[in-house]
Amino acid sequence: MPTPPNIVLIMADQLAPHFTGTYGHPLVKTPHMDALAETGTRFDAAYCNSPLCAPSRASFMTGQLVSKIGAYDNAAEFGASIPTFAHYLRMMGYRTCLSGKMHFVGPDQLHGFEERLTTDVYPSDHAWTPDWEHPHDRIDKWYHNMESVQEAGPAATSFQIEFDEETTFAARRRIFEYAMSGTAPFAMVVSLIHPHDPYVPRPEFWDLYDNSEIDMPETGLTDDPHTRRVHHGIAADIQPVTDQQIRNARHGYYANTSYFDSKVGEVVKALKESGQYDNTIIIVTSDHGDMLGERGLWYKMSFFEHSARVPMIVSGPGVQARAVGEPVSLMDLLPTFLDIAASEGADTPPPAMPLDGRSLWPLLKGAVDNPDGGEVLGEYCAECASHPIFMIRRGPWKYIHCQVDPPQLFNISDDPMERDNLADDPAQGRRVAEFQAEIAERWNESDLYSRVLASQSQRRPVYQAMEIGKLVSWDYNPPRDASQEYVRNHMDWTVAAEKTRFPPFQKK
Repeated sequence: MPTPPNIVLIMADQLAPHFTGTYGHPLVKTPHMDALAETGTRFDAAYCNSPLCAPSRASFMTGQLVSKIGAYDNAAEFGASIPTFAHYLRMMGYRTCLSGKMHFVGPDQLHGFEERLTTDVYPSDHAWTPDWEHPHDRIDKWYHNMESVQEAGPAATSFQIEFDEETTFAARRRIFEYAMSGTAPFAMVVSLIHPHDPYVPRPEFWDLYDNSEIDMPETGLTDDPHTRRVHHGIAADIQPVTDQQIRNARHGYYANTSYFDSKVGEVVKALKESGQYDNTIIIVTSDHGDMLGERGLWYKMSFFEHSARVPMIVSGPGVQARAVGEPVSLMDLLPTFLDIAASEGADTPPPAMPLDGRSLWPLLKGAVDNPDGGEVLGEYCAECASHPIFMIRRGPWKYIHCQVDPPQLFNISDDPMERDNLADDPAQGRRVAEFQAEIAERWNESDLYSRVLASQSQRRPVYQAMEIGKLVSWDYNPPRDASQEYVRNHMDWTVAAEKTRFPPFQKK
């Protein structure tokens, strides 16, 4: 049986497609993403399913809405008994590998990956638990504020730069090791933290842009309740920023987007040099976006386009070169991976849980897309909220609901900046009623609210107790045995040199 293609997913953190050359930004340089889009499929309406790091990633890995798996926020445990695409792909014969960030919370730091090459960049315990009983209180120890905007600018290094350098180096090395050992098929996730704030790039990426040419946000602060909550939550109401600071922050973000793109190029180069590029499906995406000053907001935590939309570019054998306007989401990737793995006849294990996503493989193979159809569901149950927030994107329409807020309805095709809330438009009364009825049918709001509160209250004493006495950390410590690396006395150095040279020397 022919070997199915390898799968390599490269994930950014907090990358809104609006701020990439691949999706039409006139300034931002993303040549490696551009090249993949030219040879593959670019999804123009791809969304995360929960606009915050950990819940988005848990949803992406499981193909499940966060309400089904309890992964509500950045400190909610991701249960070890919930199957992920890594589990399913291992069952289908893939070697599975993670390099970089995935923000797993809890003692299981693998979730189906056979190996993990780096530690994570963020803590894996319950410290970052929100408190919906006091939703207006900020958690100043860890929470976003406006210093990321006020202090944006170039630097020689930062913890984020060091992390992404390590992540990419480890991934590149493993790609060559797979080639040397003849390992196939493999599925690798290379997950970087850029362009996530703080907006601090290396000087060579900062210097790609002229500060005076950096465009400013198009929309000012709006008056809807959740925008006011997020505005307060990030301390924007007490830490005002100047136009120059806004410009600097966007400058730094663009620079870090180009830095992320350069890492995409390094991974693709390793695949080409190792002879594995032609049989590898490459996916580039992000866990969520960044408001980057739009509506007076920064970072994520809302279902507005700059926060909830993500890039999604897929390139590789059998993938058509095209743009797709049909709404899709990160939850669709798990069933897509299963179809890719089964493309050469392998049996697909039946999902242990009903999947909330759908396979994009037909669209990647050239099926007609339907920009007026398609559906994306979203949930937000984390900080800067006091009750669950739901989103339905169907065709050109986006409906946002929270029981303590007025509804929001936008026609994204006509109003991509979401300036005009049509929920009170009499002409849209029937549409609003239909969306509202669908929300009530899909979700039990009061039950979900109670479960979120219970989860938050259960986690607090666990974290407090773990802070007392001997610390037993859940943070991942990559195994390493230096006695078996490079050249050691029990090895023949010529054999070691021969084994680690690629391509191997052809003896005459």
